[in-house]
Amino acid sequence: MNKSPLEKLITEFESQNNLLKIKDFVNPELEITEFADRMMKSPKGGKALFFENTGTEFPLLINHFGSEERMFSILGIKNWNEPAEKIDLLFKKIINPPQTFFAKLSALSELKNFKNWIPKKINGKGKCQEVIMDNPDLSKLPILKCWQYDGGKFITLPLVISEDPDTKIRNIGMYRMQIFDKKTAGMHWHLHKGGAVHFEKYKNLKKIMPISVVLGGDPILTYSATAPLPQDIDEFILAGFLRNKNVKLVKSITNDIYVPEDADFVIEGYIDPNEDFALEGPFGDHTGFYSLADYYPKFHLTCITHRKNAIYPATIVGIPPMEDFYLGKATERIFLKPIQIAIAPEIIDIRLPDYGVAHNLVLVKAKTTYHGQAIKIMNALLGAGQMMFSKIIICFNENVDIQDDKRVFDVLMKLDSFKSQTVFSKGPADVLDHSAYKFTFGGKILIDATNPKNKPVENREIKFIKNKEFNKTEKLSGINIILDKPEEIKDNHTAIWLILSNIDPNHDVQIEEDYILINASSKNLKNNNFKRDWPNPVCTDKKTIEKINKIWCEYTNTDFVESPSLKYIGLASGNSAIYE
Repeated sequence: MNKSPLEKLITEFESQNNLLKIKDFVNPELEITEFADRMMKSPKGGKALFFENTGTEFPLLINHFGSEERMFSILGIKNWNEPAEKIDLLFKKIINPPQTFFAKLSALSELKNFKNWIPKKINGKGKCQEVIMDNPDLSKLPILKCWQYDGGKFITLPLVISEDPDTKIRNIGMYRMQIFDKKTAGMHWHLHKGGAVHFEKYKNLKKIMPISVVLGGDPILTYSATAPLPQDIDEFILAGFLRNKNVKLVKSITNDIYVPEDADFVIEGYIDPNEDFALEGPFGDHTGFYSLADYYPKFHLTCITHRKNAIYPATIVGIPPMEDFYLGKATERIFLKPIQIAIAPEIIDIRLPDYGVAHNLVLVKAKTTYHGQAIKIMNALLGAGQMMFSKIIICFNENVDIQDDKRVFDVLMKLDSFKSQTVFSKGPADVLDHSAYKFTFGGKILIDATNPKNKPVENREIKFIKNKEFNKTEKLSGINIILDKPEEIKDNHTAIWLILSNIDPNHDVQIEEDYILINASSKNLKNNNFKRDWPNPVCTDKKTIEKINKIWCEYTNTDFVESPSLKYIGLASGNSAIYE
C-alpha cells in the first residue's frame, strides 16, 4: 500500500531521530498543547510529536514544521539558498532574455518547467475521498482546545479553499476555525485576506459561498497556504514551483471546489453571506496573547471525506518560539529574493526574529550609498503586502550580521542620536495587535542604524521601571522601560517579546536627546485613554502542567522538560480582559 505524504514524513523523521511517538492516550483538550509547547520551546525546536491515541479513530501529528531541519525535509532542499537561487535564475531568464543560441535553449528548458507548476484536475475520486462519512460530524476529529481561556476547540492547520465568483480564481488561506457544534464552525479571516475578499463578492451577489477545507496531504501545501502571495496568485502554483510537480486536484463531493487528491481530510460546506456573524474566540494567538472574541462568518458542514489511514495535522500558537516561527522563516528566506528584485535591490538580508512575532520587528541589512536611503528602503517595505503591518523596522549597513542578536544590540547602543535617526509613522496594524490604540491602525518606527559610532554612547543604560513606581516628574536619562511586573521577567528574550508586543510607538515611545521612555505596561480606560480590552499572555493552566509533569518521562521516554508557562504566568495583568 502506498503511504500518504504525512506517513512518509513520519517515517523520514523517525529515521532521523526527529520524531517522538506517544502511544498512550493524551487528551486533545489542553494536554496535547502542553506536550507540544514543551517540545516547541526545546533547543532547535525539539522533535515532531505523533500522538497515536487521541480518543478518536485518528492519530495526530504536531510540530512537524517546527525546526529548520524538518522544514528542509518538507521543502525538499538542503539549505535556504536553493529556492532563492531558483527564483533568481527564473527572473533573470524572463527579464533579461538570453542572446546566444545555447543560452536560449537553456532558458526554454527552464521555462518549460512552468507547466509542472500549474495545478492539474483529474477525473474520478482521490485518495482524500476513500472514506465518505455517512453522517458528517466535526466531533469525530481530534480537534484541539489549545489553551485554558480559548473559546472552544479550533482547527489550527486548515487549508481553506474558495473561488472568486466572477473570475473563478482560487484562494487557499489558513484561517482558524472554532468548532461551534457537530455541524458548524467559525471562519476567522481578516479583512485583507483572500477568503474575505471572496466573501464580500458573494455577499454582494446574494449567493451562498462554497468552501472546502483541506487537512494534511503534502505538507508543502500547508506552507504555501501561509505564504504572503499577491492577491489572485494561486497558492497551489507556489507549491508546484517548490516541488516542480503539479498539485493534482479532484472535485469535492458536495460542491464544485477542487481539492488536493492526496489530502488526509476534506471538510466541505458553505457560508451564507446573509446570515448573522457568530461570536468566535477568544483564542491564544501567535502574538503570545489571547486575541479577544469577535464576530466572524459561520461555516456549515455538508460532508467530510478522508483517507483510510488519515492523520490529523495540528499546530499550536502562543508565546514564541513556536512551530509557526519556522513557517515564517521559510517565507523570510524564500521571499527575500523577490523583495530584492521587485522592491529594493539594495537589501542584502532580512530577518523576522521570533520575539517579534512576524510583524512587531523587522531587521534589514542593506548596502546604502546616499543619505536617507535607509528610510527609503524601510518605507518601500511598508508598502509591500503584509509587510504593511510591521511595527518597528531597523535598517543596518552591510557590515552588520543581523542574524546575531548581540551584534544588533551593540550597533543600536552606538547610534549617535536615536532622535535624529528615527522616523515615526502610522499605518495599518495587524488585527491581532492588542497594543494599537485604534483597532487595525497604529504607530510605526523606522530606525536608520546604518552609521553607528565606534563606541557606545555614554549614559545609555537600560532601566526597567515598575508601572506603579513610575514618577512622571523624575528627571530621566538613558533608556527607560515601564513594565507591569519587571521582577517577573526571567530573560532577555521574554523582555524583548513583551516590550515589542505592548507598545503603540506613536503613544508609548518618547525619544529625546538625553533619554528614551518606552511604556510597555498594560493599558486600560484609566491609563492613557486606551479604549480597548487588554489580553493576557497565553499560558497552560497549573492543573494541566501538574498532570503532564507526572507522565512526561513515561510517555515520551525522554528526560523531563519543564513547562515553559511557568516563566510567563506571573506576567498576567489585573487590567486584562482575560485573566490567568
